Amino acid sequence: MKPTVEQLIKAKIPGPETGIEVKHTLCDICCPGTHCGINAYVKDGKIIKIEGTEGHPFNEGKLCPKGSANRQYIYRADRIKTPLRRVGPRGSGEFEPISWEEAYGEISRKLLDFRAQFGANSVAFFSGFTKWYRQTLHRFAYSFGSINYGSECSVCWKSTEMAWMATCGTIIEPDYGNANTILGWALNGFYSNHTVAPGLLALKEAGKKFIIVDPRKTPATEKLADIHLQLRPGTDGALALGMAKIIIDNGWVDQEFIEKYTYGYEEYADYVKQFDLEKVARITGLNPDDIYRATELYATNGPAAIHDSPSPVTHHLNGFQNYRAIICLNALTGNFDRAGGCLPVEATYYDQIAGFKTHEHAYYLEKQPCPRSESIGAGRFPLWTKLVPEFQAMDLRRQIEEGTPYPIKAVFAMGMNAKMFPDTPAFYRALDKLDFFVNTDLFLTDTCKHADIVLPACSSFERGEFKVYPGGFATYTNPVIEPLYQAKSDVQMLQDLANIMDLDDDLLKEGYEAGIRYMIKDLSITIEDMQANDLPVHVPEAKDVVPGAYLAAGIKTPTGKFEFKSTAVEEFQESHGLSAIPTFRDPLDDDPDGEKYPFTLDTGARIPNTIHSRLHEVPWLRQMRKYPTADISLEDAHRLGLKPNDWIRVFNAVGSIEVAVNPSGKIRPGDVHLYHGYSEANANDLVGSFHLDPYSGFPGYKSNRCNIEKISVPQRYIEKNNH
Repeated sequence: MKPTVEQLIKAKIPGPETGIEVKHTLCDICCPGTHCGINAYVKDGKIIKIEGTEGHPFNEGKLCPKGSANRQYIYRADRIKTPLRRVGPRGSGEFEPISWEEAYGEISRKLLDFRAQFGANSVAFFSGFTKWYRQTLHRFAYSFGSINYGSECSVCWKSTEMAWMATCGTIIEPDYGNANTILGWALNGFYSNHTVAPGLLALKEAGKKFIIVDPRKTPATEKLADIHLQLRPGTDGALALGMAKIIIDNGWVDQEFIEKYTYGYEEYADYVKQFDLEKVARITGLNPDDIYRATELYATNGPAAIHDSPSPVTHHLNGFQNYRAIICLNALTGNFDRAGGCLPVEATYYDQIAGFKTHEHAYYLEKQPCPRSESIGAGRFPLWTKLVPEFQAMDLRRQIEEGTPYPIKAVFAMGMNAKMFPDTPAFYRALDKLDFFVNTDLFLTDTCKHADIVLPACSSFERGEFKVYPGGFATYTNPVIEPLYQAKSDVQMLQDLANIMDLDDDLLKEGYEAGIRYMIKDLSITIEDMQANDLPVHVPEAKDVVPGAYLAAGIKTPTGKFEFKSTAVEEFQESHGLSAIPTFRDPLDDDPDGEKYPFTLDTGARIPNTIHSRLHEVPWLRQMRKYPTADISLEDAHRLGLKPNDWIRVFNAVGSIEVAVNPSGKIRPGDVHLYHGYSEANANDLVGSFHLDPYSGFPGYKSNRCNIEKISVPQRYIEKNNH
């Protein structure tokens, strides 16, 4: 029997009889590296179903739990519906709705007044998640006249990029397909980048050898690792330097590569002499035999590629140097710019490597105003300022509070999330000292509650945007639904404000599409070409990386060599005590409270159902980990009398939070692993504001001291469950 129209609608079958249409967009919940293709089933202007796009070159129809929950995310009841003006105390969440004209008028008047009275640098511009509009905001800040554009990259990715640029002058990525051995530092694609997991399993099936370095047991360590080095958090640099000593002592060095292509090898080789096997085992907590076996496999079963996950390695007081120590293993063994090793690459657009060039950086840098040396954090983190065209936001709190070297009177933010800042309560207090604070978001977040004006942003389903993908692909999506309520896209807000404020920037006033046309002007594809296709299109100018080409053209460092001894870092050796070779310091050595706080707190490890604090209020995803939870070892749980779902207080000299406990055989004794972003138990309340890497400014999220104690179930959860 032929199904009725009602049955077809209930089954969400697209077609003219049901009025259901399938439209294509992307999911932008995660970072730009994982924007998966989405099929949105739309009826009467509303999304009724989500699934992955078959044939999409990135995700091939697959979605993670986060992407699958997009419909609940978009239609959350707490979407901001109109522009809002604060009427109560900061942090109270008391606002009144206002019109866009009122909001734009107040923002324009105040920002221009601050510029006139205190200089353009007194206004800081900041981007949180997502990242799609950042080039526009960056140019907006510069056209306004302020050098102070910053972003959440102050704690994500850029330390990695800094380490590469200071060592070999370019980004590098592993050539998995041609490698015999893969040394995976914090490699956990099953949680943090689901699209790579099938490829990794295929490599394993093909006989590739995997060494995985991770303080936790993960699906990757269990499914892939021939050797799992479950080290103490933050000791990655000691392990890499110890591996270097073993390689040198056994004559496994690629001497020809060292002599022809490197600088500073003698000082580096002399330094690593102190990292004998016993010392490294003591520092890392690893078995000496495992360290030796892993090093031998990496050094002798080449070509060998290193996957070095950026955030886990760099989120320590010694993170930048840890990362440089890992990078140097590539040159030591001749696996740099070699098929099956790590290949030099160039980012195409917002850190994505697609094999073609855009004018992304020229778009905003052509408007860069006064010297970089005046940006926030420049005096404290000069290496960051030298290598990254953003202010270091980890110094924002200090400058707001102290007013030196000049006052910060206002912050214009898009998607700022204060929970990314160490000692979050202290950062809120700093925000409350501002004369004016604007934030945009989809939801009235805890950060928005401290703003004077809040503007409602729309999701990726409600706008069009440009995006590139590995393999030479690019797309420009079309909106699949109209913006909900009075929401606008971030770039529309910036275009409107640029015109109202009459900034001296005609291209910015023309809007986002004009900016993208500028950035892709050398490509043979157009915005119209991309919009006419449901799937990303292949860019004819895209080229594959040719191993050896970078070395042949000359390494892009001041010496023209791969720098074991970094000349970029050496510039600040006298003034800031930075070491030009990758030295190791224990991330907890400077903490005198070891006996009082005997556990190592490691925050921010990935779990499948959320990222940062973006999804904890999405019902489907919250049910996957209903309560903020700390993972501890079975041994520690037994010693402290803790059972699954008992409650504990995690505390240190900075603060305390209350969470459920999950005893696990995947955790090292002495470690506490805590996911972040819960409003009721923010992990960064336990990280000190000055617990920062002196090279990059990155916080030491993943190596802090703490203690734990058993408590009763907090009253708020009892009341919530009873309700």
